[in-house]
Formats: sequence, C-alpha cells, structure tokens
Amino acid sequence: MTDVSYEKLWRKLDERGLLKTELIREAKITSNSMARLGKDEDVRLNVLVKLCRYFNCKLDDLVDILPEGGKK
Repeated sequence: MTDVSYEKLWRKLDERGLLKTELIREAKITSNSMARLGKDEDVRLNVLVKLCRYFNCKLDDLVDILPEGGKK
C-alpha cells in the first residue's frame, strides 16, 4: 500500500514529451529513484527537490499525498 501518487509527475513528463531515461539524465536522479517513483514508493526528499527544480514547480505539482488506505 502506498500513501503517495506521482501521477502528476507522469503527466508533466508526457506534456514535455520526455522519456524517463531523459529525465534521469537531465534532472540528475538515479535509475533506482525512477524505479521507486514508477511504483509510487517513497523516495528521498532530495530527489523530489531535483525534480521540482527541473520542472520549475512546487512539490504539490508533482506529488499527491493520499489519505490512509492509499486512494484519492
């Protein structure tokens, strides 16, 4: 069960026409972090900061924190 959703991140990726491999390289995150994001798993805050800086946005533009039970 997860308490976060990175659906907004994937939408931003699609809007820019970026592949995950390009985001890894350009935002300077690890492939392991990308794999965790892909599974809606927890990642370190510094990964989210790098993504926010890359997209020039706020954390809530990329992540939804879900209520207990993991559903919106």
